[in-house]
Amino acid sequence: MEPIISFKNFGFKYTVQKEPTLFDINLDIYPGQKVLIAGPSGCGKSTLVSCLNGLAPFSYDGEYTGSLTVGGKEARESDIFTRSKVIGTVLQDSDAQFVGLTVAEDIAFALENDEVPVEDMKRRVDTAAALVDVQGHLAHAPHELSGGQKQRVSLAGVLVDDVDVLLFDEPLANLDPAAGEAAIELIDRIAKEQNKTVIIIEHRLEDVLHCAIDRVVLMDEGRILADTTPEELLCSDLLQKTGIREPLYITALKYAGVTVQPSMHPAHIETLSLSEAEKEKVRAWYEASQEEEAAPPAETLLEVKDLTFRYGNGFEALKDINLRLRKGEMTAIAGRNGAGKSTLCKLICGFEQQQEGRILLKGSDTKTMSIKERAEHVGYVMQNPNQMISKVFIKDEVGLGLVLRGRSQEEVDAAVDEALATCSLSPFVDWPVSALSYGQKKRVTIASILSLRPEVILLDEPTAGQDFRRYTEIMEFLEALNRSGVTVVLITHDMHLMLEYCDRALVFSEGRLLADDSPAAVLSDPALIEKASLKKTSLYALAGLCGIADARAFTDRFIRCDRKERRGQ
Repeated sequence: MEPIISFKNFGFKYTVQKEPTLFDINLDIYPGQKVLIAGPSGCGKSTLVSCLNGLAPFSYDGEYTGSLTVGGKEARESDIFTRSKVIGTVLQDSDAQFVGLTVAEDIAFALENDEVPVEDMKRRVDTAAALVDVQGHLAHAPHELSGGQKQRVSLAGVLVDDVDVLLFDEPLANLDPAAGEAAIELIDRIAKEQNKTVIIIEHRLEDVLHCAIDRVVLMDEGRILADTTPEELLCSDLLQKTGIREPLYITALKYAGVTVQPSMHPAHIETLSLSEAEKEKVRAWYEASQEEEAAPPAETLLEVKDLTFRYGNGFEALKDINLRLRKGEMTAIAGRNGAGKSTLCKLICGFEQQQEGRILLKGSDTKTMSIKERAEHVGYVMQNPNQMISKVFIKDEVGLGLVLRGRSQEEVDAAVDEALATCSLSPFVDWPVSALSYGQKKRVTIASILSLRPEVILLDEPTAGQDFRRYTEIMEFLEALNRSGVTVVLITHDMHLMLEYCDRALVFSEGRLLADDSPAAVLSDPALIEKASLKKTSLYALAGLCGIADARAFTDRFIRCDRKERRGQ
């Protein structure tokens, strides 16, 4: 069988850079295969994607060496339009992919270019929209949708056209856990039913492995480090070396002293096979761990009372919300896309005004405060970095808030340098923002808020699109801020993040607060998980596999052990 994609001694260098981004890539992908390409931020994954779909060098100037064939044709001999008939791409940054004024127009874009008859076009658009559950939003403008809904529309725009290769660049970045699981199942079903070749670029390894993957290609510093099966990769130390998070159940087994081997079939928690001796090791590790007493609650910093909010079209986004944020807490806000999480943060910051209820900051009603006055105490990092950035250069963007507050140039420079270092952006201090990837832009927006040192910081998906190394750097800084007394609130779909760093979880669904409890308790409640579109962690399944009845306690003890390991205690 001939490969549908073949790289031979391939290298690529952007015109604006001195050094190549890709070196000596040799990779064959065959029809019908599902391939995951993983690696830390900046390893060359996105450049590889751009070379495949033709964005490089047709949109991103550069030159390549060696050979790349797509569908049997040398890439040098085909233009970007011809390439699009073979490879359909879903970009990480959905906003960069939208061209239509409505969802229906955007999904139909490829069909319009092919002059498909209107009735056939409508049928195919309806079918694609139903596959990704956006059929109720066809008349909406793309910018009216949540991040997860935008991702689904982009996916529908690819599914509507008949291409041989489906290329997904971080398809899970903006999806809630249940929707992410459904997306992976959908990709898997389409690959099987239509015999599509699927290439997935993703940091969330455990989530992608929810369905079977044929191969994992691991990259670092522009080169391929490994091209192997998921099981062989999980049994090696390559994930730790390259800064990619391994599945939670794999980490738990290692803490318990179990050596992970291919014979255990470790690629999926559902297929994991443990001997009685290995299960006993897990039980012994669990029993040796001790419960910790809960710390007494700290003083209330921000209180929400009987809060209700309706948008101009009458949609009730929040209903009767009551909660308290205490000084020094690190709290996760979780729930399905469109549950009201981001709306709550916008109300706290004053970007929207509630119709009913009150928000009290240090006992004072925020209705009497301007947005600027609230910003002296509360910083907000939005989910979409493109909606926050207003300056051309990175250093100007990160220092903007301080400049507007009248700080001296020395203070601004020192704060900018510290924030950029924290977010691993120091090498890019003089770069224009436009030269950054989506994930790097996300870090710029976080740095711009961190430089202001607010008392409360609200972050909407702060680690989306970040590899485990960058994720850890950002979260450890936020954790340090939190330990110094700063209240941190994270809107997140990342159940790992919620478990690893947060002491408390607020769970929303359809505009209501369903739960206010510890992350371990939330993720051990099947009814709550289903209602809020969350997902049971693999720790829950591992506890059951090893005969441990209290999955919540098992999860709690894993969290404590993991935190101690990460802090070197």
